[in-house]
Amino acid sequence: MIVHSKENLWIRFKEYQFVDPKTGFRFDISRVNFPDSLFKDHSERINSAYHSMELLEKGAIANPDEKRMVGHYWLRDSKLAPTAEIKNQIDKSIESIKEFSNDILSGKIKGSTGIKFESMLIIGIGGSALGPQFVANALGSANDAIKPYFIDNTDPEGIERTISSIPNLSATLVVVISKSGGTPEPRNGMIEAKVRFESVNLSFNKHAVAVTGDGSALDKTAVTEKWLARFPMWDWVGGRTSEVSAVGLLPAALQGFDIDGLLNGAKEMDILTRNKDPKQNPAMLLSLMWYFLGDGKGTKAMVVLPYRDRLELLSRYLQQLVMESVGKEKDLDGKVVNQGLAVYGNKGSTDQHAYVQQLRDGLNNFFAVFVEADRDTLNSKKAVEVEPGVTSSDYLHGFLLGTRQALYENGRQSITISISKVDAFNVGMLIALFERAVGFYASMINVNAYHQPGVEAGKKAASSILEAQRKILDFLNIKEAGMGAEEIAKGISEDPETVMKLACHLVNTERLGFTKGANGEQIFSLKGN
Repeated sequence: MIVHSKENLWIRFKEYQFVDPKTGFRFDISRVNFPDSLFKDHSERINSAYHSMELLEKGAIANPDEKRMVGHYWLRDSKLAPTAEIKNQIDKSIESIKEFSNDILSGKIKGSTGIKFESMLIIGIGGSALGPQFVANALGSANDAIKPYFIDNTDPEGIERTISSIPNLSATLVVVISKSGGTPEPRNGMIEAKVRFESVNLSFNKHAVAVTGDGSALDKTAVTEKWLARFPMWDWVGGRTSEVSAVGLLPAALQGFDIDGLLNGAKEMDILTRNKDPKQNPAMLLSLMWYFLGDGKGTKAMVVLPYRDRLELLSRYLQQLVMESVGKEKDLDGKVVNQGLAVYGNKGSTDQHAYVQQLRDGLNNFFAVFVEADRDTLNSKKAVEVEPGVTSSDYLHGFLLGTRQALYENGRQSITISISKVDAFNVGMLIALFERAVGFYASMINVNAYHQPGVEAGKKAASSILEAQRKILDFLNIKEAGMGAEEIAKGISEDPETVMKLACHLVNTERLGFTKGANGEQIFSLKGN
């Protein structure tokens, strides 16, 4: 692999750094050793990706498996929506979010005991949690109007720890996010939260808000129980691209964030990434680098290295956005391709003392994406000098440039993204940049970026496992004597290994007892039998 001289690097930097003077956004691919002919070599693929994106934004069926439009770009510019009805739905949703959050923050709407809300419990999974968590961490401070807490798993210990950490449940709003209302993790979290609220004599419905699809199981519950409010999730917005819908905007507004700034930043990036000159389109540049670096097959992982604590959760957010979108077994023609792009990351300069050692000297099976913010949110006049003329911020910037250089000198390639600061506008720009890059890249490798058959397969498999667990309990309920896993498996026509694991789980959760048989086999029976 070629490592360019400093003189050649300077020439490449001047040619291959994209700069937007209006926003200060910069995108540098000069440390990727692609040939100058790359754009010409892939012109057909690039033009096809542009065409597919144009059709998507105009309302074409971009998710053929589910026969759905894909409309997250309309969310920040409703004038682009293909129908007046969709435009009005978007506008009405944003207006309702602002009105409701203002009523909550002003104290006009209070909880069941008449106390103003001070905390917010957000219950979701996947994009319904990762997006709000990323934005909350990026924009939050000790002065947030409402402090957020998150339940994003069906781990009872985690649920209990989260709810127990909330200072005052009577001053806590609960936002339940689930498009279908049947996804187990948010449904279970909602049920557990409701039980906890009612255990301290709080009327859950006076604290609860739903973000869900019209007519969903969650929507029906919210209507029947007279929850405080309901906000829409549309079938043309996927969870991993829902941050600038009610999924992300409602929690952000309740925290007191500038949601107009978030929307405007995303809109501005959308404008930049519609440019038909690929060298002047950061999303096309990013997707083309993914294609080049991974040989069109995702052979190298993307390591995301944001050099700001506020962007610590960016890599987690991108894991779902990128990997769920392009990690597909089959392409749009039904051919088995096993595509994907692995994403991992932490934050700088923490990485100096974590896995940068392997990145520089170990397997060269990755490329890095550095993300920097030119300014922090503190008053620079109050910056502490940790050495004469040197601040902590200087060290942070120095570590970024030093790591970037150290990696390049050892044949490791990288992309650098620069924003002016971590605020609502720039966070919106980052979200839109990666959303559009995913769309372009999916077109380049010919996969459906907007479905998730692997996730659905996992859900179905989990349901079958739970059904097997019910069958074990029912079977043992009619037997007077205990049985081993193999005998139970035969009786209920299930796999003995699965039966053994489920039976052990039921023992650990105190629903089954067990003894050892004469040959040392574990014998399972219902408690009390």
